[in-house]
This record gives sequence, C-alpha cells and structure tokens, in this order.
Amino acid sequence: MTNIRGSSLVDVERLVALTQEMVSVDTRNPPGNETPIEGVVRSALQRWNPRWTRIEPSPGRLSLVAEIPHPDGPDPSRRTLIVNGHLDVVPVNAPAWSADPFSPRVVDGKLFGRGSADMKGGIAAAILALDTLERSGSVPGANIVFHLVADEERGGGLGTKVLLEMGLIAGDACLIPEPTDLAVCVAERGLLQGRVVVAGKPAHGSRPREGVSAIEHAARVVLALHGADFGGPEHPLLGSPSANIGIISGGSAFNTVAESCVVGVDRRLLPGATVSSATEEIIARIDGAAVDGLSYTFEVDTFGEASEMPSSDPFASLVRSCVASITGSDPDVIGMTFTTDARFVRNQAKIPAVVCGPGAIDQAHGDDEYVTVERLTQACEAFARLYAQFH
Repeated sequence: MTNIRGSSLVDVERLVALTQEMVSVDTRNPPGNETPIEGVVRSALQRWNPRWTRIEPSPGRLSLVAEIPHPDGPDPSRRTLIVNGHLDVVPVNAPAWSADPFSPRVVDGKLFGRGSADMKGGIAAAILALDTLERSGSVPGANIVFHLVADEERGGGLGTKVLLEMGLIAGDACLIPEPTDLAVCVAERGLLQGRVVVAGKPAHGSRPREGVSAIEHAARVVLALHGADFGGPEHPLLGSPSANIGIISGGSAFNTVAESCVVGVDRRLLPGATVSSATEEIIARIDGAAVDGLSYTFEVDTFGEASEMPSSDPFASLVRSCVASITGSDPDVIGMTFTTDARFVRNQAKIPAVVCGPGAIDQAHGDDEYVTVERLTQACEAFARLYAQFH
C-alpha cells in the first residue's frame, strides 16, 4: 500500500455502520445462537464473491468459512492467511448499562454496545480491510479466508474446534482480531474450570456438631484454592498460574446442617499444563489443607490448553510492522491471561496465530462496552497492509 500514515483510505462511515449492524444482532452465549447474524456477515462480504462453507453442529450454533477468490486467479503456490473471529458475545447485566446493549451508538468517538470490542468491531475492521486494500490500488499478497465462528465465549467446542476436526483450518498464518488495543499477542494462558463437590452429613441446625457441614468444609477448600500460589517460574508474558473461586452453592435450609456444597473453580494455566496435571495440582492443594473428615470429588467442566509462539516469528513481526506503520509507534508484544481460539490454531493446526484487534482488553465483558472509532479505523488500515504484505 502506498498510503502514508495520517491519510486514511478507510471508509470510516461504512466501518462504523457495519460494526453497529453486527452489534445490534443479539448473539449472547449462553444461550448461544449465531444464526441471526448470518445475513449481516454474508452481506458484508458479498461483493467479494466468497465461496461459503456453512457449519452448524448444533441448531443455531453457526460458523461460516468464507474463501475470498484472489483477483489474480488461483495459484497453488500462493500462501493463505486465515482471519478468525467469533460471532458470539457474553451475557449482559442490562440494568447496569447506560443504554440498550444491542442498540449501538457512537458518543464522543466511542462506539458502545455488547460485542463492540469483543470482537465484532475487530471482525468489521478485518472485512472492510479488503475494501481499503482495493482503494489503495493493491491486491492481497495471499489467499484470504475468513473463519467466522460460534461458541468462543464458552470454549469453542461448537465453533473453531469443529472446524479443526473437519480439517477446515488450513493456511500459513492466522490473524485473530480479539481486543488487544492493537498490541500483538503471541501467548495466552490455558483454562481449566471444574467443580469441587463436597459431601456432608445432615443434622438439625440446632445441633450442628451432630452432622458434618459440607459448607464448612467447602469454606476451607475455598481458602486452600482461591488466589493460591501453585509455584514454578513465572512466564515472561503470562506471569504465574492462578485460581479463582467464582461460584459456591450449598445447603438446603437455614435449619439443616448442609449435606452438600459445590465450589466452582477457574484455573488459568501456563504452556505445558495438561488437564491431568492441572487437576492433580488442585487435588494436592485441597488434600494439603488437611481438613478433617473432608469428603469430595472434583469434576472437570472445561479445559483449554495454553498456547504460545515465538515473539520473533516472522508473522508476528509483520503484524507489528503493519500496526506501527499506521499508529506511528511499535505495538507491545503481550501475553493474555485468558484463553482464545488461537490455541486450536497454534497447538493443533500448527499455524502461527497472532491476536491483534482494535478493542481494549479492559472493555471485554464489561458494562457499557465500547471500541473507539479511531482504533477501529487504525485496525482496518493495518489489516489492509497486512493483506498486501503477507505473501
């Protein structure tokens, strides 16, 4: 691209409109239903005549693969760049919002709405980067394939994982425009979520020591796990592993010694951790608390391994260069404390995957979520440069 910094080729009005159109479609997960946004996505890419593949492993759980034909025709030696973005968003606490989360609006240069940062704004920027590239008089240096997927917010089991199992993740590099405020993310923690189910012995509430309180024992489990130091060296980008107790539920009545209690555990893991090793560490922490008479089981609900790629990888360096050419400063190389679909691409598909998008991480999942129009515009032009220069 020949455009210089500060002279944008981006159709900002159209970019904002597409982001708003996507945000206005309620794709909360749970319950999970990406089908209503299909028409918006197809319309946005229609002029590029993509070859569509529609994947719906469960009713409403829709993912779309859009292969964009190259202007110069097919070439078996041409490389492929994947753009992966999730269509689902997290739930909202509507009373805490200043306005309807699904009626997007622009105020003081900020586009508000659920999914604006995480990550419909990033998807819109990646789609309209095709138009921006065309306006610059350039063509993509590689084949461009969009993976617009379901279910990332609940682990990706009905989205990117399905594409992986179907053999549809094939390419030479992958851009994931999740919210990083245009920093370049090359590593992320893994995730293990599970339930400690504590068993007790019921008794009359007026004689608590005649029973065994599952709640009392669960409280000691919480103290053993929440914020615990699991040891080991810190990762230079990801820090130390963590454990959070996010849910506790137990008992049946005020006047009955609790016969059961469930503790919900959320662990964030470093590269190399497995479901077995992470589970063993949790059990070791609980047993190490030496709670007399404790009876419990641990059940894993969700697991996603950590992932990383070298920060010196040529694709990561190219993304940094493209962002810097637009913003005027080198973006930070970061790791994420949370988990994205990049792990499927890096770990199983063995494809370099960089997470870089216009939203800010601290906006993801929050009330009054927003993305700035300035960052949307910068992302769109940076992605256009990436499309031109990746070959």
